[in-house]
Amino acid sequence: MLEIRDLNAFYGKLQVLWNVSLQVREGEIVAIVGSNGAGKTTLLHSILGLVRPASGSVTFLGRRIDGLPSYAIAEMGVTVVPEGGRVFPEMSVRENLEMGAYPHRAWERRKEALKYVYQLFPRLKERERQLARTLSGGERQMLAIGRALMSRPKLCLFDEPSYGLAPVMVKEIFEIIQKIREQGVTVLLVEQNVRRALEIADRAYVLENGRICMEGECAELLESDHIKKAYLGM
Repeated sequence: MLEIRDLNAFYGKLQVLWNVSLQVREGEIVAIVGSNGAGKTTLLHSILGLVRPASGSVTFLGRRIDGLPSYAIAEMGVTVVPEGGRVFPEMSVRENLEMGAYPHRAWERRKEALKYVYQLFPRLKERERQLARTLSGGERQMLAIGRALMSRPKLCLFDEPSYGLAPVMVKEIFEIIQKIREQGVTVLLVEQNVRRALEIADRAYVLENGRICMEGECAELLESDHIKKAYLGM
């Protein structure tokens, strides 16, 4: 579904990604793990068209998308749940969700999508008239996920979904990500919580200092001495 080849990306004169290559197959949860500053968010921004790669390619469903504007990439079926559950604070829950349905192919089926989101997150249904700024951190993360699903995505990118959440809410969010995959949405998960990410993903890539240093099946990576020492405190 998604293939990245030899991607190099800069912010100004500062190079952030070096020759990054990875692939995501349809129906998978693929994790990109690493510490702060490793380049994980820059990689997502390169996929979304927010950062123009200096070289390399990004291909989605057989079509090159590097160089396309972000709205065109969204129309093709790529969506994102941004870090920190960022929502439109002065809009209601319902209005936030409807904003997610603005891709042309999703708008006509927004009522069906809204019903699905409310089934997935009953608390959003209860609070649909509340302003988003009045929600708890966990509820805002739910709203950000629901807004992404309103676009009826084929590929959903998650940027640090556990950031700032209590452990009980982290558990719930990761269970939701698994449910989303079961409904046919492919997931690319960027996450600092390495253990949790590797527990739910099929495969993973380890990004360190802008380079892929390891990749493989998650069960194998969890047994890696490097992963245990660098990320699991073992």
